Formats: sequence, C-alpha cells, structure tokens
Amino acid sequence: MSAPRSNRRDIDGWVVLDKPVGMTSTHAVSRLKRLFNAKKAGHAGTLDPLASGILPVAFGEATKTVPFVQDGEKAYRFTVRFGAETDTDDSDGRVVAQSTDRPTREAILDFLPRFVGTIAQTPPAYSAIKINGERAYDIARDGETVELAARPVTIHALDLTSFDGEEAVFETRCGKGTYVRAIARDLGRLLGCHGHVCALRRTRVGPFLEADAVTLAELEDGGAQAMRRVEAGLMELTRVSVDRDAAARLRRGQSILLRGADAPLDGSAYAACGGVVVAIGAVERGELIPGRVFNLPF
Repeated sequence: MSAPRSNRRDIDGWVVLDKPVGMTSTHAVSRLKRLFNAKKAGHAGTLDPLASGILPVAFGEATKTVPFVQDGEKAYRFTVRFGAETDTDDSDGRVVAQSTDRPTREAILDFLPRFVGTIAQTPPAYSAIKINGERAYDIARDGETVELAARPVTIHALDLTSFDGEEAVFETRCGKGTYVRAIARDLGRLLGCHGHVCALRRTRVGPFLEADAVTLAELEDGGAQAMRRVEAGLMELTRVSVDRDAAARLRRGQSILLRGADAPLDGSAYAACGGVVVAIGAVERGELIPGRVFNLPF
C-alpha cells in the first residue's frame, strides 16, 4: 500500500533503473516512488513495455534536469525479425505484411549507411506523438488511420552485430526523437522482406550508461545507495563553480559575471556551490544567466 501523501518525503536525486520487459515506464516510476516514499518523481524518456534497459528516474529537484538528460544521446541494442511487418512495428502488433524472402548479410550492410546521419523518419503509428491533442497510439487503438509526417532525426551509428538468416541484432547511437521501431520497419521495406523489432534494450540515456543501472530487485533489497546526486543529470553540461555570494544571486534570478581563463564560452551551463547544484542557465558575453534555480542546501 502506498504511503499517504502527507507522509511522503522530499528526496532529490536520480535512480538509473534497469527496467524489465513487460512493465510500462509509468508503472516503473510508480514502483520507485513508493519504494523511496517520495513526493515527486518522473522519468527521462519512455521505454515501451517490450523494451528493457535504462530508465533514468528523477526525484524532487532532479526533475528540473530531466530535459537535459532527454536531449542527450541514446544507445540501443535491438533485434529485427524479418518476414513480417506489424502495425506497431514490434512483436506486440498485428501482422500487416509478410514475405517469404530473407535478406543476405551483405544486403543488410549495404543499406545501413542510409540510416546514418540526419535523416527523415516517419514515427510509428503507435507512438506517443500528439495529433490535435490526442496521442497517436490512442487514435490507432480506436481503429482510426494515423498519418504522421516524417521528421528529421539524427543517427550517429548503426551497426550489425549478428545475423542468423531470420533475425539480425543491431546496435545504434542516436539523438532525441529517433524510433528504433521505425528503423526496423524501414530497413525491412528497403530489403523487400519486411521486418519488426522483436527485442529492444536501451543501453544509454545522456550521461547514464548501462553499467549504472540497477534492477527493481536490487532496489527492493536495500538499494538506497543507488540514489545519485541531482548533478548526475547534468554531466554533459559545462560546470561553473561559484561561491556562496554568487550562488545567492543566482537563486534570486540574477546573473553573475564569470571571470578568469577557465570561464566557459557561450552556451548552456550549470552552477554549483560546494558540490551542490544552484542553477542551470546560459552563458552569454561572459555572464551566467540563470534559467532554472534549485532549492538544495549547500
């Protein structure tokens, strides 16, 4: 049973969950929220129930850093089964096209370069993208036709790691908004044999790596030490160390002047005092202008 809201506690930080197959991301967050008896929690990027792997969960003040983690590079290991395309582009869906043909390893390798770089990708019909205020997957589940426009996504690498004639295992590094299921669908179409994702594991989200992840069982067995500091979500931003006077100014929403040879160039940065995050902002013409401030003791 969940603790009453009045009994829940303020807790700030990150837990990098190794989400199991079959669990929704929302359910996973609810489990952790109950486990830590936390007032506030949210995740940094949905993982489908079919998928396992890294689901970064932010608590309290760390939720302010979620957009920066979401904007980071993602990495996946996934398996494509050839011979059938489904309406969801994974094995949970209904088969909508089939083929007895199977690709060769050489043919797969020949097509992979088409998926690397900034490409136009049409998201799956069963996706969380909103159409006139409704999620695409809700429209698709109601039996209506979903039409989504192609959008630019960036894929840094796509490598074939194994192939047995029926299924191929790939590893990819990609940017925000990329759908692995769409890669499987489009590759199957190019090869003329159709395909869908039958296994998917996320191995990186921004600064969080597979080696950082802990399972629910480990957390339930006393994993309080798995809680990472708020700053863990900002490791890909420039860090500016400030004294207490500067920290106080930032918390009041006032900009501070950055001096010295180590002052960062223009761009996103965060300020920390005594190892505690104070603010996230932008460096412009030698000043750090706060955008979000944190209510953490230092």
